[in-house]
Amino acid sequence: MPALVNYSNGDGEMYSLRSNPMELAQLCSIARDVYSPACKRARISSSFAFNSEESNRQPSIEVLPEECLFEILRRIPGGKERGACASVSKKWLMVLSSIRRSEICKPVSGCGDVEMASGESVEELDGCLTRSLEGKKATDLRLAAIAVGTSSRGGLGKLCIRGNSSSSGHGVTDLGLSAIARGCPSLRTLSLWNVPRVSDKGLSAIAKECHSIEKLDLCHCPSITDEGLAAIAGSCPNLSSLSIESCSRIGNAGVQAVAKFCPKLQSLSIKDCPLIGDQGLSALFSSSTAISKVKLQSLNITDLSLAVVGYYGKSITSLVLTGLQFVSEKGFWVMGSAKGLEKLASLVITSCRGTTDLGLEAISKGCPNLKQICLRKCSFVSDSGLVSFTRSAGCLESLQLEECNRVTESGIIGAISNCGAKLKSLSLVRCMGIKDTTAGLSLSSLSQCSSLRSLSIKNCPGFGSLGLALVGNLCPRLQQLELSGLHGVTDEGLLLLLRSCNACLEKVNLSDCSSLSDEVVSTLARLHGGSLEVLNLDGCRRVTDASLAAIAEHCMFLSDLDVSRCAITDAGIGYLSNANQLNIQVLSLSGCCYLSSKVLTCLKRIGRTLVGLNLQHCNGISSKTVEVLVESLWRCDILS
Repeated sequence: MPALVNYSNGDGEMYSLRSNPMELAQLCSIARDVYSPACKRARISSSFAFNSEESNRQPSIEVLPEECLFEILRRIPGGKERGACASVSKKWLMVLSSIRRSEICKPVSGCGDVEMASGESVEELDGCLTRSLEGKKATDLRLAAIAVGTSSRGGLGKLCIRGNSSSSGHGVTDLGLSAIARGCPSLRTLSLWNVPRVSDKGLSAIAKECHSIEKLDLCHCPSITDEGLAAIAGSCPNLSSLSIESCSRIGNAGVQAVAKFCPKLQSLSIKDCPLIGDQGLSALFSSSTAISKVKLQSLNITDLSLAVVGYYGKSITSLVLTGLQFVSEKGFWVMGSAKGLEKLASLVITSCRGTTDLGLEAISKGCPNLKQICLRKCSFVSDSGLVSFTRSAGCLESLQLEECNRVTESGIIGAISNCGAKLKSLSLVRCMGIKDTTAGLSLSSLSQCSSLRSLSIKNCPGFGSLGLALVGNLCPRLQQLELSGLHGVTDEGLLLLLRSCNACLEKVNLSDCSSLSDEVVSTLARLHGGSLEVLNLDGCRRVTDASLAAIAEHCMFLSDLDVSRCAITDAGIGYLSNANQLNIQVLSLSGCCYLSSKVLTCLKRIGRTLVGLNLQHCNGISSKTVEVLVESLWRCDILS
């Protein structure tokens, strides 16, 4: 049954129209996307028309043909007035969204039919606004509202749509994207994720109206083909960033169109697109000389593509290669030997079976400016390749190895020794081939790496005290140390590293090093307490109150302390609370089962500087104590 809706324009003037209540609720939910005067409130009146003849009659506002509405509404040049009209009904909103900016009549002095009562002029667009729609909110109706509502407020510059597969039947379609195209010609960035009902028609509409597109991101768009991508390429010469992921119908022809019409392309990311192969990528890299960032993942490409990258990629500074199962050792060798990657500074290779010692050595020689390299799941890289690589890579500053199980402790020590005065960061994650042995290694034959500032070793179970002591002798200038999940490291090995470290440690993470005791923490506090800012002892179950006493005495600049799952008691917290020089901002006591509610007073004193406190799984602290803390430390975020 139609309902009578009262509408106020904010000046006390009332209008009435008949509309479906469900439709009205939908319009109200998108009111923020179109202009609404501050005082305007849409409501459903308590008066309903119960007369059957009246209820069956079509509302007069809906009888007016869309052609007439189009001619009327395009003569309203003021953004505020158009926003108000868009709130009248769904029909008016859709008609307004179909009006291109060029079709809006500008105010002309002396022409009463187009002159604005407020004297407001049509604003210039510069694309300064950003809008994002996710899940069930991603609908054509909301896009229409955005198209109308942003046109008078600087223009839409960035639009991100993330659909929801569960609501695909009511999600964004070509109709909504066409509304954006007509109403937002200043659009520069467009991201479409999981929108199966958007096809080439919608993307072509964007290409026809939005010639300023600089960044395009397409992810899980199964209805978009080469035709849609070619339309964007042909009409948007300023395209500088392109990302295509899981678009099963985009192939070589679309990529070739980008190569032909987009000379300013700088960033390229292609993932899991089975139709894109050597032909498309070869055309792109051989013709686009400005590309600096490249990411290729899970593609059916061969050695040819890497050869083209290596020869033509003279502007590439960042290269990410992941899951390229059809690229062999020859491809990586040719990529490095072509010596075209002169500017390459960052290289990430993940799960590429063709990555071997031979290819790695060729890359080190052909990329003279390489500063960062990350090798993940490269199972054929061994000590020999790693040592040869570090010997030739004279500019290497960051080395990260993850699940490279043929690399042993000998390879790591050799790599550190080769890097000399350049390497700043070394990270080892889950490298199962590392064993705690120094057989065949002599300090006299190794060079110190005085430049290394950050050392991170995570979940390498074979790494023990002997290896750690050797690393400490080679790297005396460490400032950040992370040893996580190393159950084989004991006090003896870590103490040697701490004593050989001439610099001042600032951040130390010893989480889940279950063999460490108070002796290590006390030595750390005494030697580096004047610089230590962050200390993580989570899971070090042999750490007791003695460690907290040493921290309270020596660590005057400590701001972040994590002693979760340690054997500390109320007395230890008392040591911290009595240290006037301490200014701890974040304190984590999660899982400290020996703490009781008696710790309340101490935590209140520490709480003067706290912004974060973690009391989760502290079963000895009552809920009432936590409530008192929450009330007392109102500036602090407390987890309990």
